Amino acid sequence: MDNKLFSLFKSIIDSDSAPVVICDTEHTVVYMNPASVSRYKTDLTGKSIMLCHNEDSCRKINEVISRFTESSEHNMVYTSRNDKENKDVYMVALRDGDGKLIGYYEKHEMRNREMSKLYSYNN
Repeated sequence: MDNKLFSLFKSIIDSDSAPVVICDTEHTVVYMNPASVSRYKTDLTGKSIMLCHNEDSCRKINEVISRFTESSEHNMVYTSRNDKENKDVYMVALRDGDGKLIGYYEKHEMRNREMSKLYSYNN
């Protein structure tokens, strides 16, 4: 991937207000966007995501990765609901051009209705 395209993708992830934590298949955090560092109050880049999960959560993460590995059609799993923040959380497979699993990330889907006026500028 050329640097310009990489910069564009990174900019998209960095501007997202939802946390994005990207891991490789060995569960090493390869990137956290600013929203995730703020939310989790630490930067885990270069560390195992398993260090901040309990035994049951680690088991579930491994089960999801096994499922993702079974088929290139297995790409997203609903993992939790947070009623306090009105959001759903998913694990999403990341694949190379041949469909091989190369990692995964956590996707947060906020369910609150947008209250801003259409085409208004927040800053």
